[in-house]
Amino acid sequence: MSGAGRSTTANVLEDSGWYVVDNLPPHLLVDFAELASDASRRAELPRLAAVVDVRARGFFDHLQTAVDELRARGWHPNLVFLDATDEAIVRRFESVRRPHPLQGEGRLLDGIIRERALLADLRSVADVVIDTSGLNVHQLAKKVHPVFAGERGPRVRIAVMSFGFKYGVPLDADFVFDMRFLPNPFWIPELRGFTGQDAAVADYVMSQEGAGEFVDRVVALMQPVIAGYVREGRRYVTVAVGCTGGKHRSVAVAEALRTELATREVATFVVHRDLGQE
Repeated sequence: MSGAGRSTTANVLEDSGWYVVDNLPPHLLVDFAELASDASRRAELPRLAAVVDVRARGFFDHLQTAVDELRARGWHPNLVFLDATDEAIVRRFESVRRPHPLQGEGRLLDGIIRERALLADLRSVADVVIDTSGLNVHQLAKKVHPVFAGERGPRVRIAVMSFGFKYGVPLDADFVFDMRFLPNPFWIPELRGFTGQDAAVADYVMSQEGAGEFVDRVVALMQPVIAGYVREGRRYVTVAVGCTGGKHRSVAVAEALRTELATREVATFVVHRDLGQE
């Protein structure tokens, strides 16, 4: 989606050594891959990324065909879809004072609605969907980087995301868990100003009845899921844990899950989406 963070994502890829082409017409994807292959016969083939969006005319007719042709030629393309809520996209366009590419003579929201309709099928077949709502540039970079880490290393990467239900459920969550069954440290004056990253709050949350058992059961639940993802070739999953404001309980539990889910075959990292909102 326009305004969902493609520039930040492209920068992360370039910083990680990828060869990135922005606004590439989809029907040139195959030529792009073949050209890079020919130019690197004496060296390691670079990892290639093409940023494709509604600025490219013919986008909707040619992208899926190009991806299918790449696979037929032995390449292994992955489609990553960047998304955000309408509110987040409106806010970003208004901050830079630029029109939406599909806005025309209508409202900014009209352009977003048109784009969502055009991209609905593409989003449904994406290998990874990343929700950038509520993430600043640094948080988005931290979340994007593991997605493109390559074939080496852990077979599955798990993003453990804390969030506040008052700010909405993450669009890209594969699993959502509710921490509001635990007592809220917000109502304890000496803990209110701290977060789940602070030892006092983390110790309080994890000492509550059911907290440790919850973490153990989520870890057990994820074992067959992870094994299935490996069999199906899926390498990235987002586990979201929420509380009221995304400051205390969900943060503490997300940190615990990040530690407990990590194995030699599973890499974990944590994103605290709403930390600092209050």
